[in-house]
Amino acid sequence: MSFRQLLLLKSVHKHRRDTEKRPYLPLTVFNCFLLLLISKTPSFSQSQYVPLNDDYYHLIDRFEIRRGRLSEDFHIGVKPFQRTAVISLLDSIEADRTLPLNDIDFFNLRYLRQDNWEWSADKTPMSQKRFLKRFYERPSDFYYVRNKDFDLHLSPVTHLILGTENSSKDYLWLTARGVELRGVVGKKLGFYTYVTDTQGMFGKYVRDYTLNVREINLIYPLYVVPGESLVKSIRTNGVDFISARGYVTANPIKQINLQFGHDRHIIGSGYRSLLLSDWSSPYLFLKMTTQLGRFQYTNLWAGMLYNQVGRRPEEPVNKKFAAIHHLSINLSKNINIGIFEAEMFGRENNRFDLNYLNPIIFYRYLETYLGSSDNALLGVDFRWNFLRHFGFYSQFMLDEFKTSEYFGKNGSWGKKYAFQAGLKYVDALGVKNLDLQAEFNAVRPFTYSHKNGFNNYVHYDLPLAHPLGANFWEVIGLLRYQPTRRLTVYGTFTQSKRGVDSDVWNYGGNINRPYDEFRVRDVGNFIGQGTPVNTTFTDLRLSYMLRHNFFIDGRLMMRRQQSTVAAQNLNTTLATFGFRLNLPYRQQVF
Repeated sequence: MSFRQLLLLKSVHKHRRDTEKRPYLPLTVFNCFLLLLISKTPSFSQSQYVPLNDDYYHLIDRFEIRRGRLSEDFHIGVKPFQRTAVISLLDSIEADRTLPLNDIDFFNLRYLRQDNWEWSADKTPMSQKRFLKRFYERPSDFYYVRNKDFDLHLSPVTHLILGTENSSKDYLWLTARGVELRGVVGKKLGFYTYVTDTQGMFGKYVRDYTLNVREINLIYPLYVVPGESLVKSIRTNGVDFISARGYVTANPIKQINLQFGHDRHIIGSGYRSLLLSDWSSPYLFLKMTTQLGRFQYTNLWAGMLYNQVGRRPEEPVNKKFAAIHHLSINLSKNINIGIFEAEMFGRENNRFDLNYLNPIIFYRYLETYLGSSDNALLGVDFRWNFLRHFGFYSQFMLDEFKTSEYFGKNGSWGKKYAFQAGLKYVDALGVKNLDLQAEFNAVRPFTYSHKNGFNNYVHYDLPLAHPLGANFWEVIGLLRYQPTRRLTVYGTFTQSKRGVDSDVWNYGGNINRPYDEFRVRDVGNFIGQGTPVNTTFTDLRLSYMLRHNFFIDGRLMMRRQQSTVAAQNLNTTLATFGFRLNLPYRQQVF
């Protein structure tokens, strides 16, 4: 064997050893993804996804309801949507001569088209307000480059909020600066990246939720912010954090889209999701979406984090994983049903179990086959649009179904499930662009929890479903009214009752807590048990779009939290004013 061959063999062995040390997601999966990207397959449009934004996605939702039939290019219950699918929906609405549209509707259609103009350039005019001739040639992009080999869109992002609240002497403020970049390379590879640097001071009720979720020790407390990862503390009660998301996407064949990156996802049609929400931190993922006519099949493999109890800052965070299936079927032109399955698992060696890479197997079978104690969750979601004004939706999540617990015992701790029902009413009561929504959520005690942090439905100490965790019921009312082209009024009302654990006893509300740790009882459990906390939340927000994706926001919020334990009582009234560019409004409704 030559000296060169010996060096090559040594390099291969070193690569194998390094691979064994970095098992966060299996390299075989990523290698296959890269192989598909560079293979000589036919090129298809590599559309990026519209970033998650409740206000933005509501416009898409209301247009689908008014259209009277479900979209053929995306399923409303699986978010985010590809930009090409949004353009396809807009084309079908504008081609429908039976659908009455007013001036504000046409403005919203034009806004959505301008925001995704690269997939509809022939129908999107150039900007009339350019900056130095080369910037803002399109209303949505600060700068872009487009030719046969390369497509690039660059935009700054910024956010500023100032305000006050009555429950603390601190001023509320937030400032964020960053950049958003998306594009396509060679018509085969799409990409997206987003990064911002943020500092701020949230209201006390937000700090009570997000700060000190789990203290490591008195010197190094852990701070988390919903939708973000680890943050630093600044001054008194302030936070400092960097947001970063990004992915690459490709279509090996027309019917299959692959996406690999670091972001969040939503499964559901409601304001909340009991299956998978965007409340937690972003996570590393590989997603495969298969679109076959009225069928859409989504596979999501994610690498998540379990912040183990007692971890010091210099210690690595334990890895955990999620494998998720969702099959969405359009049963008719206006009825959709989805079947959901998730498996949460982790190993002491932080290795991904390759058995869960099978995209079409029943995970519950694998769990039994492997003899594991992983956490299996099953669910269904339903959507029915009718009369071109209404959208009814529902979800049901079943956590570890055991017949002996569900039918043999009254109020068993093992009877773990979550239920949601809601109704959307667009152009309500004959008032154009007035949209109403009502929603009910209920989650039984101990749902989403497990024996340890490797298997609970949690990522980096934040719930993957509802922000309240478990052991609660909630009623939500929403109002969205657009009286003029650029002004929108948002009203939110919530009423909830949840049961909080005592210092010792586990009543099933904290899903970070093992369900067999000081469980108060095995039977006779009910929603709201433990220390009762009743919360009423009323929020009014006005948003004015001064120019494309540049919003001025004013907000007035009142929140009343009452309990039999005085330490749980908190009354908050706050008012804020601010502006944002190319960023969604930061929701803090809980």
